[in-house]
Amino acid sequence: MRAAAILWCCAIAGLQVYLFRRIRDDLVKNHMEGPKGFRALLAGLQNSGWVEIVEDEIRFWNGSKIYLCHCKDAKDVYKYQGAEIHVLLIDELTHFLEPMYRFLRNRVRMVGIALPKQYEGKFPRILCGGNPGNVGHLFVKQTFVDAAAEFEIHKVSAEEGGMIRQFIPAKLDDNPSMAQDDPGYEGRLSGLGSKALVKAMRDGDWNVIEGAFFDTWETNKHAIRPFTIPKDWLRFRSMDWGFASPFSVGWWAVCPDDTIQKYYDGSTVFIPRGAIVRYREWYGCPEGKQNVGLRLTADIVADGIKEREEGEKIEYGVIDPAAFAHTNGPSVAERMMGRGVMFRKADNTRVSPDKGKLGGWDMVRSRLNGENPMLYVFNTCTHFIRTVPIMQHDPDRPEDMMTDLEDHVSDETRYACLSRPYIPKPLIPPKPKDLIFEVQPDGRVVGNVGVRDRVLMLEKLRKRNEA
Repeated sequence: MRAAAILWCCAIAGLQVYLFRRIRDDLVKNHMEGPKGFRALLAGLQNSGWVEIVEDEIRFWNGSKIYLCHCKDAKDVYKYQGAEIHVLLIDELTHFLEPMYRFLRNRVRMVGIALPKQYEGKFPRILCGGNPGNVGHLFVKQTFVDAAAEFEIHKVSAEEGGMIRQFIPAKLDDNPSMAQDDPGYEGRLSGLGSKALVKAMRDGDWNVIEGAFFDTWETNKHAIRPFTIPKDWLRFRSMDWGFASPFSVGWWAVCPDDTIQKYYDGSTVFIPRGAIVRYREWYGCPEGKQNVGLRLTADIVADGIKEREEGEKIEYGVIDPAAFAHTNGPSVAERMMGRGVMFRKADNTRVSPDKGKLGGWDMVRSRLNGENPMLYVFNTCTHFIRTVPIMQHDPDRPEDMMTDLEDHVSDETRYACLSRPYIPKPLIPPKPKDLIFEVQPDGRVVGNVGVRDRVLMLEKLRKRNEA
């Protein structure tokens, strides 16, 4: 990024390059200082008077500039609201939230700059670098990694900026200078103590999430193929309400006894007694969007829930207590219950304030633990599988989840685990009464005897008489 910024500024007069890191200290340490920082790379031009470095700004003789910028908080992007960015460089893109990236991307434009022939059609441009993990993992993976094949150049929709996009994977083996400059780097990388982090950093594996809040999640263990839920399994629903942000509804079934589910191809999955299975979900987000709500009213959402539950017996439902809040009229929960969709207030405990007690997140994590976990998800529940595994710890409160992320399914799952899902008692047939009867001369049986018993007794009497 630094080399490209310098070359482009030397070749294009008046170019404005903005280089971003999330934290200013990282910006200075990684890009300004060090043997390959801007000061070292530009020392010759600076000593000869062609370049001037003034604090976080690098000024070239031809009017081009490199600005070193940072956005620690989401609101910091507004410092650049009026900027005209010709080249946007973002280092460690996964440290940024998606709204930050989208805002900065909208500042990228170019007016009145004469491009040399070899650069025509290649500016303005955006160049980002990053590693798997951190708060922006999900949006970076979906926007760049999963959007097309590696190295494929494709044009995105107008909603996504209408630009030409390419994802270039980078692995440790792609950086031969690392082995020359720091021969012990790979050994130190292997000794990080986290297989997930080593795989992510060495191989660029975006399916591995280091620092995940639910670090025991394994897709091949927790995400299972759908099967028909038996009628005797208790079913319930959990919900996190959202209007401008997505709502999330999850339907769960409780396994009443150790079960081995067999599939048509002969494969099986073991589900232990008391485990909960997420067999359906409804996530209120437009197709192709992230963390944006459908803006549906409570009545419409309730009707949608009823439609999806047709023919099922749902024992209970839990919803975020905020849905019971009154402002000027009936609450969201009241309006939904008015349409026949019943809820009670969910236990909203995130982290237990008392030692020795499990908080909501601990309850979810405890169900995910073990060789035979107590929480399973149908692999058709794509939004659970998309969002829950990549949730991150709150840096200011490590035992809690970061709330800036797309945490709606996680919250709703927490409500489900704290709802005390139970195994219904099997129906015990009533004890039969003592049979008191007599046979009349005409063969009629009278007394407290049911029709079936009458038939059986008459048959016995007939056989005895024949004998």
